[in-house]
Amino acid sequence: MNSTPFSLRIFVADGDPDGLRIVEKSNWIGKALVFPRALLPQVKVRPELAQTGVYLLLGPRPDGEGDMLYVGEGDPIRPRLESHYAQKDFWTRAIGFTTTTAGQLNKAHVQFLESRLIALARAAKRMPLDNANQPAEPSLSEADRADMEVFLGHMLGMLPVLGVHAFEQAPKAPAAKAGPVLSCKGKGVHATGYEASQGFVVRAGSQAEAETSSAMTEHFGNASALRQELISNGVLVLADGLYQFTQDYSFSSPSTAATVVLGRNAAGRIEWKAADGRTLKELQEAEAGQ
Repeated sequence: MNSTPFSLRIFVADGDPDGLRIVEKSNWIGKALVFPRALLPQVKVRPELAQTGVYLLLGPRPDGEGDMLYVGEGDPIRPRLESHYAQKDFWTRAIGFTTTTAGQLNKAHVQFLESRLIALARAAKRMPLDNANQPAEPSLSEADRADMEVFLGHMLGMLPVLGVHAFEQAPKAPAAKAGPVLSCKGKGVHATGYEASQGFVVRAGSQAEAETSSAMTEHFGNASALRQELISNGVLVLADGLYQFTQDYSFSSPSTAATVVLGRNAAGRIEWKAADGRTLKELQEAEAGQ
């Protein structure tokens, strides 16, 4: 994702910060409507929802901690949202993407965006999907495909600002301004990672303990559930008696990363260390003192 600076204009349509928000991005033809499920009966009369577009539904997972996601498209969006309002229980908020002028997206365009978003979410493995299948990409001209990749890029730039990180994959390498690559070691395990704007990235090939402590399961249920999810979705695979990371993976904090790696509660700023033996905590204290 490119790192060009941009600005967002957020219009709080009804004066309630938790109500309908209309978000537009500098130099982009698109716009986003962000609203809680409870407001759909009022929001559905908006002209934007009478347009062709793509949308996200987000809400709590029924079987664990955190949220789950559904990606859909509509031509127009409104009847699709009305159907989900009646038939899908999990979602509590929606984000719809349309354009500032009607008619700039067609059915094939939004099918392409839907397919790409689902593929990105499945690759990132940061949030479970309610979508059962991976829709095929429609046939688009070379020019239309290029236009939709640009449209998608704008969406992906906006979504983290709106609190949606489901499509973000870990950066391939530490940013120039990031700290050094750090190590976390346990009984026979060795993991490497670094701090990034998304959180703490554990690198592909890192190892994790095969077993977890009873205390982790009993008292740190969130980390235990996350570890089990990473095993279920193939981020962690068993090899030679230890788990191994099959891809770079972003954790919310160094402590969550260390807890998953070591299979026990861990203070990440102590467990992650630089090549010279200094802990992440010591490195940060040194930086703060400069």
